[in-house]
Amino acid sequence: MAKWGEGDPRWIVEQRADATNVNNWHWTERDVSGWSSERLRQLLLAVCVEGPEGASQLTDVDKLEGEASINNRKGKLFFFYEWTLTASWLGTASSGVKYRGTVHVSNLSDENDADDLDISVSLCKDHPDTPLLGLMRTRGVQEVRRVLAQYVQQLKSEFSQGMILPSNQHTPAPRCSSGPAPMCSSGPAPCPATCSFTLKETFQTSAAELYTTFISQELVQVFTRCAAVVDGRRGGRFQMLDGSVSGEFSQLVPDRSIQMRWRFRTWPSDCFAAVTLELQQRGDETELRMACSGVPAAEEDATREGWRRFYFQAIRQTFGY
Repeated sequence: MAKWGEGDPRWIVEQRADATNVNNWHWTERDVSGWSSERLRQLLLAVCVEGPEGASQLTDVDKLEGEASINNRKGKLFFFYEWTLTASWLGTASSGVKYRGTVHVSNLSDENDADDLDISVSLCKDHPDTPLLGLMRTRGVQEVRRVLAQYVQQLKSEFSQGMILPSNQHTPAPRCSSGPAPMCSSGPAPCPATCSFTLKETFQTSAAELYTTFISQELVQVFTRCAAVVDGRRGGRFQMLDGSVSGEFSQLVPDRSIQMRWRFRTWPSDCFAAVTLELQQRGDETELRMACSGVPAAEEDATREGWRRFYFQAIRQTFGY
């Protein structure tokens, strides 16, 4: 995988000399059906479950029909996939008797979550009833859901390279201020016009757990899937995603708020955004309100989308929040 800021297109990347697809205005599409077909087969054939009844595993993918693609519209990625599949399973009862059956999934698509998938399990007609059928309908179905969700996650996180191209237009948006960000120092590369934005998200976890997720080096490395240095205290610095994102914590109120100076490597030198994360627990949920100011105007949309996808969505997908 390309490193952030060195060809990795998932957030903000260096500009191409030929200015191809300026501002990502037109649709660009990548067909990932071949990769998807191979990856689905690999994941499904690794499914194996055991219980007091015996053990069962998927042995063949008999039918795999559909398609998958990634589309880019104005710097935003859209994932389309739709698959119908049938796999064979072989079970060995605790008594040593072998049984065969099938697993059928009819609606693996971008319109359905893993929990909404219609997965049916049957036994071959010439086989007598066996407790292994119940094992496959419970633990087997759970495992199939898990690997299909893993396919979707890998499709979105690993196979989108080259789909987001940088903008070559740096005209500030009308709503942006014309002065430099307060946190930018004077020097040879001053901050350009800057913008502010806010985001609101809800997570199915406690405020304490969500707070820890943002300031713990171990947890940051888990949801970014990349080495990081995070000193989770006031004045502590952080560097993540191969050094593409860095900054320091300027104020920490445990379980309630996080303030930080935050920058992306491709921004002008010494230019930092001021980011505040306010956490409010509401029952078994936590509402997060983010305020971000001092972002270079030309990078507003990319920064906003980057926080959504590679902080908030990544945390949900990794920890189930």
